[in-house]
Amino acid sequence: MPTEHTDRRHGNRWVPSATDPLSRVRLRLGRELSVIDVSTSGALVQGTTRLLPGTHVDVHVTASQGRVLARARVVRCVVWAVAADVVQYRGALAFNTPVELQPIDPATLPTLTDPPAAAIPQPLQERA
Repeated sequence: MPTEHTDRRHGNRWVPSATDPLSRVRLRLGRELSVIDVSTSGALVQGTTRLLPGTHVDVHVTASQGRVLARARVVRCVVWAVAADVVQYRGALAFNTPVELQPIDPATLPTLTDPPAAAIPQPLQERA
């Protein structure tokens, strides 16, 4: 018996690249999750943390206005992969309020350069 699939997504989703700051989110208690795809209204995440559907979590997200703490409801969570030493979970988060996100181009991030030699602390010289 065929069933009709209804897409309930509220926003356009994209898959962040591995170098995009949006590729990772951190729960308020410190656990890090990989982002599978993301939109302004939610994210599909994966990690070793089991998320309980129906509960609320606070996640640190890199948004267009910088790093923000977003409150989200756990919509679903399933065991995604099992290995000898770890269980991976995949869960869907629905943000309570839309978070203005945008893909971040690594080329626009500031480049880190080595400091001038004068700025590098030198070791103390031993007395003779």
